[in-house]
Amino acid sequence: MTDSIAEAMAKNHSFWQYKYGPYTANNPLPKGHYQADVVIVGAGFTGLTAAREVMRDSPGKRVMVLDANEVGFGASGRNGGFNMTLFGMEPETTVMRWGKKKAKEAQRYMQQAVAYVHNLIESENLNSDYEHTGMWRVAYTDNQAKRLKKTYALLSDIAKPNSYEFYDQSKVSEKLNAPQVKSAIYEPETGILDPCKHVRALKQLAEDAGADVFENTLVIDIRKSINGTFIKTNQALIKTKKLILATNAWSHTLTGPKKIQNRQRPAWTYQIVSEPLTDEEWKTLGWQDRMSIEDNRQFVHYLRVTTCGRITIGGGDIGYEYDKDMNRWHDPNIWQALEAHFRWLFPTLKRKKIDYQWGGAISVNFDMTPEIGFIGDNDIIYSTGCIGHGVSLTQLNGRLIADLVSGIGSDLSKFWIVNRNAVPVPPGNLLPYLGVKAVVGAFKGVDWYEERGKGET
Repeated sequence: MTDSIAEAMAKNHSFWQYKYGPYTANNPLPKGHYQADVVIVGAGFTGLTAAREVMRDSPGKRVMVLDANEVGFGASGRNGGFNMTLFGMEPETTVMRWGKKKAKEAQRYMQQAVAYVHNLIESENLNSDYEHTGMWRVAYTDNQAKRLKKTYALLSDIAKPNSYEFYDQSKVSEKLNAPQVKSAIYEPETGILDPCKHVRALKQLAEDAGADVFENTLVIDIRKSINGTFIKTNQALIKTKKLILATNAWSHTLTGPKKIQNRQRPAWTYQIVSEPLTDEEWKTLGWQDRMSIEDNRQFVHYLRVTTCGRITIGGGDIGYEYDKDMNRWHDPNIWQALEAHFRWLFPTLKRKKIDYQWGGAISVNFDMTPEIGFIGDNDIIYSTGCIGHGVSLTQLNGRLIADLVSGIGSDLSKFWIVNRNAVPVPPGNLLPYLGVKAVVGAFKGVDWYEERGKGET
């Protein structure tokens, strides 16, 4: 029996989980002592992709995947579903922090990541509701439009030819009835998917390859000794040769190696979804191309259409926390602001009801750059810092991690985010709090300056 909308939201389920309907999770790992070649903590995009790829490389290995909840409960089942090429924060930030050479390598990696996801869905015939419809990045004001043109020039420089097009307002109006949009960057080789359907399809692929997936299995301790790496769950103990920590935004909650606890902190992003639009309402929008959209703010809004005829919109602001509670699922103020932005952006939908709202955690590194690293020697591998742009990134990261497990010196495993000298999160709560407040305040200040007189309520 499918939960009602109210029941699903009370359980902190995303719209995609609710839309998925009844789901039977795998059994938890039973009591006992186990040995494995590879244990993966976290059954999301990263962990499940790594599991499948490790098994495809070495079919004889014992690979065990553990998740504290059911597959699809975490970020991989509640994100916006954008198969996109954005790496870290803005491309300008990557160039400023790492230089143009590494920014070009990151862009190439992300374009490869999008293609990896697209090809996987097509080759395996996955029921992910995938649409390769492209993406717009839009500006609302003259100040934002000026910056958008500079971003377009930079992206055109660091990406392969013909990756982007620039639309002025007249071109925008041909394809979308959103009079607030001044201009847009169009990126054709991107797509959208249903993240919950997709991550559960990845679970099936991992199992078909021979990996064992255990859901509702909480890891309560990780210890490394001269005899190996040991993972303790609520009722079992596993000795493994290799350990992959694919917990992303939850990584700081793990008990065990201190290094994993200072790699990142969670930020919370929130989404709403409209009731289904009528045929006439879709005609008034002119959104026939079904491209996804992200605006040019520092705290971006991201929006898209669904296969069931709705519009989802998220972002605009974030929630953040410093402890291990991970309980910032709800923020009525941000949901209300998202609804106001939705109605401002689409005046023809001012009376459209909002059916669903939810939130989820993203992994943010202190230097705003994704990271894959090792703890101690190469036997423990972790991945963090997708910064809300992880649908494609995490899946190609899974393939990269499989290369690290196998000791393959591939082009992927040489990508510069591997074992980079990342800036750790300062200890305690005070310094991270002050750092977040400073960054958030600066970003909001830029948005306020560029959007003066925009007229949104």
